[in-house]
Amino acid sequence: MAWPHADTDWSDNLEAIEHTYVNVIAAIIRHEKVVLLVADNRLRETVRTKLASHAIDLAQIIFVVISYDDTWLRDTGPLTVMNNDKIELHDFRFNGWGGKYDAHQDDNICQALAKEKIFSAVAFVRHQLIMEGGSIDFDGVSTLLTTRQCLLSTTRNPQKQDKDYEALFARLFGVKQVHWIEHSELIGDDTDGHIDMLARFCDSDTIAYSSCNDQNDPQFETLSRLADELARLRTAENHSYHLVPLPVPSARFNSSGQRLPASYANFLVINDAVLVPVYNDENDLTALQALTKCFPGREIIGIDASAIIQQFGSLHCLTMQLPAGVLKA
Repeated sequence: MAWPHADTDWSDNLEAIEHTYVNVIAAIIRHEKVVLLVADNRLRETVRTKLASHAIDLAQIIFVVISYDDTWLRDTGPLTVMNNDKIELHDFRFNGWGGKYDAHQDDNICQALAKEKIFSAVAFVRHQLIMEGGSIDFDGVSTLLTTRQCLLSTTRNPQKQDKDYEALFARLFGVKQVHWIEHSELIGDDTDGHIDMLARFCDSDTIAYSSCNDQNDPQFETLSRLADELARLRTAENHSYHLVPLPVPSARFNSSGQRLPASYANFLVINDAVLVPVYNDENDLTALQALTKCFPGREIIGIDASAIIQQFGSLHCLTMQLPAGVLKA
């Protein structure tokens, strides 16, 4: 994770988002360590003091001083691959979701991390391909889920076609099939339709997805088509997926009247638990109960994401997991 500060887009919402970060970190460190990026030494000491005041065990946090434009580590952090029992950290280019935002420092986060002394003997692999981690989702076996609107946008890699991505995913990730979603993007989403707001693998046979039963909601048609697409997908074993609808929260708006892309699909899987964004909404309980069935044996933890969604993302977007073996013992 990367701590928000006054020079990020959180400047108008800083107190609220810092409170949310404290809650997220407190939940995570009960299960695993947190690597926390801070922009400079002064911010590091400020954050240490703030976390300590909330009785958070600082021994569970690895602070790293690195410059960054914003805090969406899902899209700027490294993707981990196990290749013949060796760990690789893959660093893809980041251009601010198709040039929408300044991203020079964010594009260098992985290269800066590679110079730190917190990692075990892992290889950092730099790619010139522009791709965000939130645009792809894996089943953990052989299948990848993504959207055409994002990966095939002309503002990322205009020379690439779907077959080019499929060949790349097969070579880098061992993917044997790619599910391309045609109908995507929640209202307010500024990522061009990241899959992690729409549909997520819970295991190799189960997909939880954003759904809408309100015909008066402008998202109703798009999300109905998404449900139809998912129903037609087949697993690697050629059978239908178990589909779990997660009702979208009631419409949320920012101070400018813009609708925000609130989603329960942006959950975060950690050791023995799943953190689920909630919004003080009547659908919160339904989503929590649905995901409890999807992740038996894991604690389901609701995290108020009302402050996060003000910048058009949620829990999964703020974080990037580092599997066992990546960090030094």
